Amino acid sequence: MAFDLEEQEQLASFKAWWNQYGNLLSWVLIAALAAYSGWTGWNYYQRTQATQASQLYDELQKAVVAKDNVKVQRAAGDMQTRFKGTAYAQMSALTAAKSAFDTNDLGAAKTQLQWAIEHGDAEYKAIARLRLAGVLLDEKSYDAALAALAGETPAQFIGNVADRKGDILAAQGKSVEARASYQAALAATDKKNPGHQLIELKLEGLGAPEVKAAP
Repeated sequence: MAFDLEEQEQLASFKAWWNQYGNLLSWVLIAALAAYSGWTGWNYYQRTQATQASQLYDELQKAVVAKDNVKVQRAAGDMQTRFKGTAYAQMSALTAAKSAFDTNDLGAAKTQLQWAIEHGDAEYKAIARLRLAGVLLDEKSYDAALAALAGETPAQFIGNVADRKGDILAAQGKSVEARASYQAALAATDKKNPGHQLIELKLEGLGAPEVKAAP
């Protein structure tokens, strides 16, 4: 009998506790289950997106090898529409830009590079800006080329940007400004980098710096 009374007391205590906290506990459990379900669902979605983007990027690369620029551009467009948030979209934009440039489709090349500038991370943006400035330089759109290089530059690309600015300024006949850009590029480029010697050659190509006559 004592055992029965003890059980009844425990049951009564539990009922009292449940009446006070049961509803709250139920909502906490529901919220936890919903959060877990959302987390696992998101991870599954991310994995699925990455797998599908990888497959599409493989198709794009095959089109590059086949030198089928039309198919390359189509695959890149699909990638940017369906998988804009993946690294594959940024890579596809740069790859498609090169494919377009190699087939003299400069309009498509500029479009792809602009997409990478607008949607890529810092490194992809820097690469796209450099390449876009190069295309515009070939077109002799010097002001637009300089504008393409404007903006914040990751540290590892500072030398490249200064070098490209030097190319643009030299093409404009602005030797003093070009020299300053090349010197800045040299300062930011490791001497072991093959590009360092090329920049030195560009400086030499500008000739001796102008010397102002004494008043």
